[in-house]
Parts: sequence; structure tokens; C-alpha cells
Amino acid sequence: MRRFARGEAVALREIWNGRVWSARAAIVVEDREDQTTFFVPAEAMRMAAVRDGAMLRIPQDGFELAPRTSGEAPALSFGWPDRWHGTLLFFHPDGRPRKWYVNLQEPLRRTDVGFDYLDLKLDVIVEMEGSWLWKDEDELAEAIAQGLVPAEDEARLRAEGERAVRRIVDREPPFDRDWRTWSPDPDWPAPALPDGWDRL
Repeated sequence: MRRFARGEAVALREIWNGRVWSARAAIVVEDREDQTTFFVPAEAMRMAAVRDGAMLRIPQDGFELAPRTSGEAPALSFGWPDRWHGTLLFFHPDGRPRKWYVNLQEPLRRTDVGFDYLDLKLDVIVEMEGSWLWKDEDELAEAIAQGLVPAEDEARLRAEGERAVRRIVDREPPFDRDWRTWSPDPDWPAPALPDGWDRL
């Protein structure tokens, strides 16, 4: 698979049960073999799973994909091909850093249009001063109850989340750099999903 150029738009896709569950447009900041960094603007386009017009949080049959904008703060996102989490730094609209966010997920898999993974529901919020707390434990419990995440994986996911927090707090690479002052290239346009984002 090819590497992606700085400033190139890619699709970050969640794949569930052989289908695209969600797809989000992102801009490549840096693409290395061992780590890829993305910028996701607040207005980034995405395709979200819906049923009867309502967005779904837990994968289930009978969904369709509908266009949405992220509606979130802009974020710098770090992903790896060998780690069961991604890490995001959310910013305020004025560019001030807001919080770190650890997303427990499958490792990134490179594709022709971007990267695939599946969100595993448990998340961690890490405040800028280093305090942290679990998020979406209820969604993890529901996913386990529905058999989407094996119950025996919960301890592994929590251990992974705690390791991710330590990497941020202890300023291990890539967090040894002060990303709080980072800003996107002003010439980057709002990203669109690339052609072929819907093909597996």
C-alpha cells in the first residue's frame, strides 16, 4: 500500500461485519510506517450509521450511511498499526488545546483510500494538566452484552488505556513534542472523502 502525502485527504473508516460502519474525512499531517498523524477539522465531512434517521452508537444490523459533519472540536489524531488505541488532541475553535482523548480501537489497517479500524467503545479523557477519567463505560458494557466485544477483552482494553495515558503524561514519543502549539496549514481545504471510500 502506498504512503499518503502531507495535506492529502484520506478516509478513516470503521469496518464492522464486512461493511463500512462509518467514514470520516481527515487530512494527513505525517504518514510513516510506524505512525500516522491526521488533522480532523470541526467541519470535516463524514458518513455515519443511522436507522430511522437516528445516529447509532453501537453496531447493529439494519443501518444505512448518511452524511453528517463532525460537529466536534478540531483535532490532531495519532494512530498506529500495532497499538489498540488512537490518541487525539482536541482544540478549542480559537486554537487553544482543550483535552487529550484516548480512543480504544483496533490497530490501523492501511488501505488505498486511507485507514480502517473498529472503535471498541471504551475511551479515556485526559485533561491538559494530566488528570484523567474513563468515558463510555456504558457503551462498552452494552457492546459486551451484545457479543460485539468479548467480555475477556475488557481488562486488556483498560490496561491499554492506562498505558496510553502514561505515554501522554510521561511525554513519551510522540508526546515529547509540545503539540499544544501546533496549528494546521492555513492552505489546507476542508477534506472530502476520497473516491472509493465506500468500497472494501
